[in-house]
Amino acid sequence: MRNLRSSAARIIQSSRIAKWKTALASYFWRSPDRLMAAKSSCIITMLIVPFILMGEPFLAITLALGALAGALSETDDHPRGRVKSLALKVIIFGISSLSVELLLQYPVVLGIGLFFSTIFYLLVGGISERYRGVTFGAQLAGLYTMLSASMSPAWYWQPLLLSSGALFYGVCSLYLLNRYPLRPLDEHLARGFVALSSYLETKANLFPSKKNNPRDIRNRLALQNVQVVNALDCCRDVLNTYGDAMTDSSALKPYLRYFMVLQNMHEKAASSHERYHLLSSDPINTDLLEGIGQTLRQLSLATGQFADSLLASTPYQHPISLGWMVDVLNEKLQKHERNANHPLSLVVGTISDSHLSLQNIHEETQYTFAPRLRKDSRTVVKRFTDQLHWHNPRLRHAIRLALCFVIGFAISETFNLPKGEWIILTSLFVCQPTYGETRRKLNQRILGTIVGVIGGILIIQILPTVGGKLLLLFISTYIFFVWQRKNYAVSVGFVTIFVLCAFDLLVNKGVAIMFPRVIDTLIGSGLAFASVRLLWPNWQYERLPVLLSEAIGRNVDYLRAILHAYRERPTDDDLSYRIARRAAHRADNALVLAWQDMQVEPEKRQLFRDQAFALTYLNHALISYLSAFGSKREKHNTLHPDISALADEIVTALQNVSESIESGPTAMNFRLIDTMEKLRQNILDYDQSIPQELLTILYNISQVTRKLLEAACELGGTSSGKVSHDNE
Repeated sequence: MRNLRSSAARIIQSSRIAKWKTALASYFWRSPDRLMAAKSSCIITMLIVPFILMGEPFLAITLALGALAGALSETDDHPRGRVKSLALKVIIFGISSLSVELLLQYPVVLGIGLFFSTIFYLLVGGISERYRGVTFGAQLAGLYTMLSASMSPAWYWQPLLLSSGALFYGVCSLYLLNRYPLRPLDEHLARGFVALSSYLETKANLFPSKKNNPRDIRNRLALQNVQVVNALDCCRDVLNTYGDAMTDSSALKPYLRYFMVLQNMHEKAASSHERYHLLSSDPINTDLLEGIGQTLRQLSLATGQFADSLLASTPYQHPISLGWMVDVLNEKLQKHERNANHPLSLVVGTISDSHLSLQNIHEETQYTFAPRLRKDSRTVVKRFTDQLHWHNPRLRHAIRLALCFVIGFAISETFNLPKGEWIILTSLFVCQPTYGETRRKLNQRILGTIVGVIGGILIIQILPTVGGKLLLLFISTYIFFVWQRKNYAVSVGFVTIFVLCAFDLLVNKGVAIMFPRVIDTLIGSGLAFASVRLLWPNWQYERLPVLLSEAIGRNVDYLRAILHAYRERPTDDDLSYRIARRAAHRADNALVLAWQDMQVEPEKRQLFRDQAFALTYLNHALISYLSAFGSKREKHNTLHPDISALADEIVTALQNVSESIESGPTAMNFRLIDTMEKLRQNILDYDQSIPQELLTILYNISQVTRKLLEAACELGGTSSGKVSHDNE
């Protein structure tokens, strides 16, 4: 009896342990940030602990810094691509560190080398994401060498140790990747579906709309659209690296299908069919609008659940409740007296299509062919030389950052600042291509450093032992990587604690160097701020006309691609259509980000702020209506001649918008008014042979086009005078 109880207890204990293991694995496996943090912190700890116990703190910390540089410069790639990146890193890290060691006795030569190498690294990083990771890591390796040079026993130690740390991290990471070779695809697609889920959640707030909130919601949607489009671009790049490396692409087909579904769901989610705040004012539409909002929230949850299933490698179970809600929504629409002609029928149809796409996402019949993805066909040399002109923002940023480094190095050498190399390291992270980005990084860097210094000093008093410092170092490394992509200020705070622990283990002076770190951070941040403020500042009001013209041009291409899809009815891969659509979204995102950056620029540089807001709002509304027009191309087999002619007139009007930015109002204003009147008359007369839903969408497109034209004329009429006055 006693043995039976003992066996039962062991079984219960084993069951509990198994549950804990499963829960722990799920906790990390379902979060790419936590998984990356756990991997990096464990590898760095594996390098530090043995050498600290052996009494070799210099070896431990230098190896850890090499691994840290390797982790920060890691890019998502196929295992074969990772091998190439790792080989490049080991060589370049060694060269960068060795160059610093050999030139430390010659500050002038080192300063010159710092200037030209910075420019070279940034331009090489512009070739591709893989080169960007390698060159960024090389910069870190060189700066880490400068920081620890006074503690190095000999000139060759740091080049060897930093490269070895990066190699150790790379080999461990490569081993894990070989165990789960498709994990980067899961993570990037999951990020795309999570971004789309957030977009849908925000869009649900439009149903019903209050009188004053649609514009605020649409502005939030425009910002969230940036996240979705960026996620789609990352997915495409990773899929391309895998497609180039894999000889058998059969394992890639499901991911290509998920990517296509994600793109189509994004087009439907970005669609706008009506001015919803006007429909919300009619009590008859209340139930239907509230049902649409609730169904969109359920669709958002389902999209997030699919992302979770990708990360957890579990089968996706489509929510039955979502199907019920879609059915109820369609029933409500059928009972409505206007049913198919109801303005909200387009929205309900779009939601139904997205629901079916997600429900059948594992069905191979959705895409019977392997879709092509856009690739950069330029050679490496061509991509490098394309950056070598003054109008390229990357070249200007490279020169600006190089000057920051040289001035920071000169200040450190002139005033003999302790650990003055932190000035350069701070400039590397704070100095960004635009004033707005730099301003945000600057505030977060200073805040994170000060909080990290105060918190680190207090905590290290509680944990003064070697074991306590190692524990704190491990925890700070883990939290740094968790928050690296989420909140820069938090990540800076914990990397500051990491530095404090590292130098306390190295020379028992972690607390003593914290005050110089704060001073150097302030100097480096000030240099970064001054450089973007004084050296070739790229104020957003100067870019606005070009960005608007680019956005309108891309919208014209998108509309042409939509019309081509209606007229030609292509049955094969729609690559050209997807390229046009993504280009339009990228141009829209550039306009949104310019407006966002304008908010933090100096007040006297915020020229055309109201126009920028209006243009950003109108352009995003236009691309939403175009998405609605494009999302219906599979439903309608042919395009009615009347609709085709009206659409061509809108294309012509859009082409004239960019011209109006420079030349002011044109006769196109009046032609567009005529086009709108024809559309309105067609809607009122309603010929059964003409799909009214397409007429409605085209009417909304023409209305937004007219408003854009008026806003562009206003910008063209005021820009030259204000800009020239500002330059006097």
